[in-house]
Amino acid sequence: MKKTAILVLILVAILVLTGCSGKGEASKKSIGIIQYVEHVALDSAREGFIKALSDKGFVDGENITIDVQNAQADQSNLSTISDRFVSNKVDLVLAIATPAAQSIAGKTTEIPIIATAITDFVTAKLVDSNEAPGGNVSGTTDMNPIKEQMDLLVKLVPNVKTVGVIYTSSEDNSVVQAKIAKEAIEALGLTYTEVTVTNSNDVQQAAQSIVEKCDALYLPTDNVMASSMPIIHGVTLQSKTPVICGESGMVENGGLATLGINYYDLGYKAGLMGVKILKGEAKPANMPIESATKFDFAINGTVANEIGLEIPEDLTEYIIEQ
Repeated sequence: MKKTAILVLILVAILVLTGCSGKGEASKKSIGIIQYVEHVALDSAREGFIKALSDKGFVDGENITIDVQNAQADQSNLSTISDRFVSNKVDLVLAIATPAAQSIAGKTTEIPIIATAITDFVTAKLVDSNEAPGGNVSGTTDMNPIKEQMDLLVKLVPNVKTVGVIYTSSEDNSVVQAKIAKEAIEALGLTYTEVTVTNSNDVQQAAQSIVEKCDALYLPTDNVMASSMPIIHGVTLQSKTPVICGESGMVENGGLATLGINYYDLGYKAGLMGVKILKGEAKPANMPIESATKFDFAINGTVANEIGLEIPEDLTEYIIEQ
């Protein structure tokens, strides 16, 4: 009888411990990260988000679980990933880039969504307004200092007369930026010309077409453009066309220069917003959209040499050699 009682106690103890362990796992907050495509800017935003969580005590594998999924610029992948996060009932979603945010927002009105690398949340129909989002989506905008970028273009290429713009016609953020760029270019007394693409397969032909019509090229923070920079660089190197980009990752991959957003910091800001949601201190509906506060010059010295462009002395400190 004593042996039987002891065995029963041992079994009970094992069940209790197992139950406690299971409860501990279940109590972890789950975070799904849906990223539209892989390139330097979006990767940096993701890293900044995760670092902000960690700095505030939310560490993957300890008290939270993070599921990172990349759609590789495929709409069907976005839909599948979104369905997965909704089915798993994650506690929070980070959506990186406009198509990713639109996909997950179209699947749930319950799960809190923090989005980053979104140029215009209102135009993308993700929020009611920047000041009062009103639904389950908020986040950080990567709206560029486009006017200042045009001023940089003119400083680097003082004889410019026509500026070409390439962007993806289906990306709402790119359409908004192209419109602002057109206004800024024409305000400087320059001629604006554009060509649009639908996917990365169109980029080479589009670039070859537009460099014949312009003296310099402007590329907004467009996901297709960012992931296709080696192709664009190959074309503009042959034509010796200066390329001003929306962000520094594009400069590192073959553009000439930018005054752009620091995407790591943008993601970090989004992470701090996520922390408030995880702590139950705020809901997306009442969290205003936040903007970048840091803008960085970046000039690709190798590209400048390749196209025979001399960098003004007051900008040489921003040269990065590739």
